[in-house]
Amino acid sequence: MSDFSVVIPTYRRNAQLNACLEGFSRLNYPKDRFEIIVVDDGCPEGPEPVLSRWRNQLDAKLIRQANAGPAAARNHGARCARFTHLAFIDDDCVPEREWLAGLRSALDAAPGDLVGGRTLNALIDNTFSSASQELVTYLTDYFDGRDGRTRLFTSNNMALRADRFHAVGGFDARFPRAAGEDREFCDRWVSHQRGTTFAPNAVVMHAHALTLTTFWRQHFEYGRGAASFRRARATRQGTSVRVEPLRFYLQLLKFPFNDGVTIEALRTAALVVLSQMANAVGFVSSRRDGLKDGKAGAPRLETLPPVRNLDDVEQLPVMGDRTSRTH
Repeated sequence: MSDFSVVIPTYRRNAQLNACLEGFSRLNYPKDRFEIIVVDDGCPEGPEPVLSRWRNQLDAKLIRQANAGPAAARNHGARCARFTHLAFIDDDCVPEREWLAGLRSALDAAPGDLVGGRTLNALIDNTFSSASQELVTYLTDYFDGRDGRTRLFTSNNMALRADRFHAVGGFDARFPRAAGEDREFCDRWVSHQRGTTFAPNAVVMHAHALTLTTFWRQHFEYGRGAASFRRARATRQGTSVRVEPLRFYLQLLKFPFNDGVTIEALRTAALVVLSQMANAVGFVSSRRDGLKDGKAGAPRLETLPPVRNLDDVEQLPVMGDRTSRTH
């Protein structure tokens, strides 16, 4: 039986968090077989009013940490989990009714695997949000299937056994933003010869509203995250830092036109070019600055034993030593 501790990192997105929890109230899954752990990443106003609305309907608890980013927040939440499996979702995502059932079905078929579901853009009228989700889709498709193994699941829709999460060290807490930490975790998972399974029926709707400015900022941070990921992987493998081959970028430019040349495809293509410009600037910026601790080597991985005494949750140490208020 797959029981879930669902971890949701949050920072200053109370309206989105409320929509996320509302989605859990409609979930087609026994409510006594999952808990929700909301991790407040040091927000001054805090999400307590949101949690209070749902405590009579959901087994939801709030824990807090000093601001250290979503990777550290997920680790923090994982340490407080009391069920066999962990599931991760973001505060700006809403699970479809069969989300946990879809994850459970995949885990029952492959109990030791890392499982990832489908993430769809909920803001179809927002060109920037649509283009950003298309880019994520391209990345996941590009890294899938070379050797028959999925190599990238996004951290807003994944699940696995809690003991296996702890065994590989959790997320790297030195990634302070939502950029690259899921890619690094998946790459490290596969490097340990762990299996991966795609769960197409585990669907979440991602509602991250973007403007031109925030689209640029998001992909700038993706570039910084990509640089940190590549340094970590190079150190782990004992190789030099490598970037994707030219065909990756050529295929990326063609990707928006898979269904033909339309106005929408042309808009998406223009935003793809813009995203890669922002990504390149972020990548160069990160390589120049290095990781905050001055090392360009492998990430320091935390030991993440589960918390046995949930009364001590508020006294848990913060995972990681970087701070950021950008999610």
